[in-house]
Amino acid sequence: MFRLGVNQIARPNGARNYATLREIEMRLKSIKNIEKITNTMKVVASTRLNKAQRAMQASRVYHESDSEFYKNAELEQPETEGNTLLIVCSSDKGLCGSIHSQVAKYARKRIEELGGKVDVVAVGEKVKAQLLRTHDDKLRLAFNGIGKEAPNFHEVSLIADEIAKLGKFENTEILYNKFVNSVSFEPSNFSVFTSEAIEKAPGLSKYELENEETTEAFAEFSLSNSLLTALAEGYAAEVSARRNAMDNASKNAGDMINRYSILYNRTRQAVITNELVDIITGASSLD
Repeated sequence: MFRLGVNQIARPNGARNYATLREIEMRLKSIKNIEKITNTMKVVASTRLNKAQRAMQASRVYHESDSEFYKNAELEQPETEGNTLLIVCSSDKGLCGSIHSQVAKYARKRIEELGGKVDVVAVGEKVKAQLLRTHDDKLRLAFNGIGKEAPNFHEVSLIADEIAKLGKFENTEILYNKFVNSVSFEPSNFSVFTSEAIEKAPGLSKYELENEETTEAFAEFSLSNSLLTALAEGYAAEVSARRNAMDNASKNAGDMINRYSILYNRTRQAVITNELVDIITGASSLD
């Protein structure tokens, strides 16, 4: 007994055309909804960018003050042979291009350069997830809840206090995404000097900070300042990257809407033409 296949018994030609037209219409509606979402996210990111840039500029003032102190105190760059702590700054939020993967890639490269004596602190879920894939044995501490708002000193002070509980390290480096301009960023790093390095600085006598407790407090304060600068730079770069990513997504969605609109109109015209042909053929056969 002859049996038709599934595709053969699906529907007549007219039904198939209607189904195709319906599928295109649903696809077109879905893309339009996505375009609305990406446009809204772009507007939100644009609004946040000004606030993020103001926070970044404010944090740079403190970091520049620290850098000026280090320069006047004639602190030397720490040796890389000792135990090193890498603090990798990112956030918990996605949809911002390659910003998280770039700083994670930079961190992996830095770990390989430093050798075996490296411990890692991940600030942000995104970079933590990426570093766990390759260097889970190096990860000592991780923080989440990062990137919802522009960072503040109270937030980074709590992070610095937890990092201080890990113990003493000869070298400490902070890795972050440096905001270059509204369309670009670059993974960067800077060193944070320990209280021992500050005490040994030749020019420290200029500031009369020879008290050990004073230098210890300054080292902790400097770590908080550095974290604030890194997180503020990264937050501005992330918001800018998210705005650009949503802008590109909106443009791509617009192009797809144009293509599907043309396809929908052509398919609809073909359905109407086929129906007219059937009507005319039927009327001719009656004659």
